[in-house]
Amino acid sequence: MRRLFPVTDQTHSAADSGTDSGADSGVGPGVDRDWTLDELADAYAYPRGTGAGGTARPWLRANMVSTLDGAAHHEGRSQSISSAADMRVFGTLRALADAVVVGAETVRLERYRPARARDAFAARRAAAGQAPAPVIAVVSASLELDFTLPLFTAPLVPTLVLTGATAPRERILAAEKAGVRVVIAGDGPGADPERVVQALADRGLVRLLTEGGPRLLGQFVAAGVLDELCLTVSPMLTSGYAQRIADGPAPAVPERFALASLLEQDGFLFTRYRRV
Repeated sequence: MRRLFPVTDQTHSAADSGTDSGADSGVGPGVDRDWTLDELADAYAYPRGTGAGGTARPWLRANMVSTLDGAAHHEGRSQSISSAADMRVFGTLRALADAVVVGAETVRLERYRPARARDAFAARRAAAGQAPAPVIAVVSASLELDFTLPLFTAPLVPTLVLTGATAPRERILAAEKAGVRVVIAGDGPGADPERVVQALADRGLVRLLTEGGPRLLGQFVAAGVLDELCLTVSPMLTSGYAQRIADGPAPAVPERFALASLLEQDGFLFTRYRRV
């Protein structure tokens, strides 16, 4: 993996001398090497002031993958447009989060399982006051979910389901009977994006990561609550009729994001954008 942006004086010096002295050294343009998980974690660290000991301001980042022609998946799943490096970044982003926020359709299509504790990140999570693994927070209006799946019956930390006050009562009761924690985050049948973020923050879950799907990400974008987008650009063309990474209502005015970092490996671009 190599860093294409930002390029610091330290990066230039290391690249010119051929030395390697840390996460930012030796990873400038033209310098390609394996990164440790600690280096990836440092590169994708949440902003200072987020989380325990800070201002507890929630920070919502999204992690998505897209082909060159804008497809967010191929035949309903993102795995075939991903790569080993993309999965390392995916795992690192999860390991840094307090909660992974995901839509019900993505849970069904991607066959979500509980997040697992990883030894490589145990000390980092403990120092940050985090649980051994992130909470999976499923956003669903219908609650048409299989509550016998391991995601709900055998998580290391309890899975949350966020929905609206008028969601089907029988499905809420079915979830609670299965031991699932249901959180009301909206006045209608579904959860409101702003209230999803706040409801999680109220539970001390402020380092937030959403993995979509496109409809949920579209709702976060339209509501103006997305702080950061980590987008992997896959060097593939799929054509077809797959969704974009965000799908749904548009904000009144397009929101501007600024490039924060750009990494590359095997033709895959790992971009990171933050709200201006």
